Amino acid sequence: MPNLAQQLHSRGIVQARADAARQLLSPCTLCPRLCGVDRLAGERGVCSTAASACIAGYGPHFGEEQPLVGKAGSGTIFVAGCNLGCCFCQNEDISTSTETAQAVDARDFAAIMLELQAMGCANINVVTPSHIVPQLLEALAVALDAGLDIPLVYNCGGYESLQTLNLLAGCVDIYMPDMKFWLPETAKRYAHAPDYPQRMREAVLWMQGQVGELVLDDHGLARSGLLVRHLLMPGMYAETQEILRFIAEQVSPATYVNIMAQYRPCGRSADFAELGRSISSEEYGEALAFARQIGLNRLDQPDMDRFLRLLFK
Repeated sequence: MPNLAQQLHSRGIVQARADAARQLLSPCTLCPRLCGVDRLAGERGVCSTAASACIAGYGPHFGEEQPLVGKAGSGTIFVAGCNLGCCFCQNEDISTSTETAQAVDARDFAAIMLELQAMGCANINVVTPSHIVPQLLEALAVALDAGLDIPLVYNCGGYESLQTLNLLAGCVDIYMPDMKFWLPETAKRYAHAPDYPQRMREAVLWMQGQVGELVLDDHGLARSGLLVRHLLMPGMYAETQEILRFIAEQVSPATYVNIMAQYRPCGRSADFAELGRSISSEEYGEALAFARQIGLNRLDQPDMDRFLRLLFK
């Protein structure tokens, strides 16, 4: 039976959504930044991206959550540019500039998706897609025409516009937001986005309402649903507690949650003395214990060898 995206595509809805999303590029109101630049005319806002999506790299990725990886990896597409711009970004070389990335049209983008599917990847995992939703939808329409039939993962930083997310309803199978900051002052300090906490909470609740809890097939692979990430940060355990409590009480205690301990000083974190260290194994264990205590029962827990690799790579 065709999945929902295939059904929508057969009725011309995916392309219609792409056309509607493209209108949001001029002036750009695609994300909460509301830059207002004319991206169709080549102007660039916070995300450093004009009319075309820019791809920094792609391929099977085996470092994602196990339900996304399978035997052949998650078909990961790294999009250049970002609408959030955290000061500690581990991928700052591609998140702050699109100059060295490959600009692609819908057919090029779709060809990458189909190549990853042909390689046996379990899904198409688009990383930081918030600022290229029109281009993603255009490519999805082309790829569906050519036989794409594996899940589409929307792997984002959580700084989303509900207007834009509404255009993705039924087109995205798996939402994977990173719930980063709880307090407006923290989001302002590290990402110049004081409205991030409110926009993030709205977005996660919308995602849960659209796709529900993570559904796995008989092989343990994710087919649809919500998968939440939370990156532990130095000195921010109180915010971690609030984020995890929000998930347990307002989203669902059965939400699949990955509490990530791989923070290390990167990017512009040197500008903030409090960000100058990594996360300890004790802090990681404390966060896991708290999550279990409040009823979160689907935690992605890497073994200690993997944890140490993430911590000290």
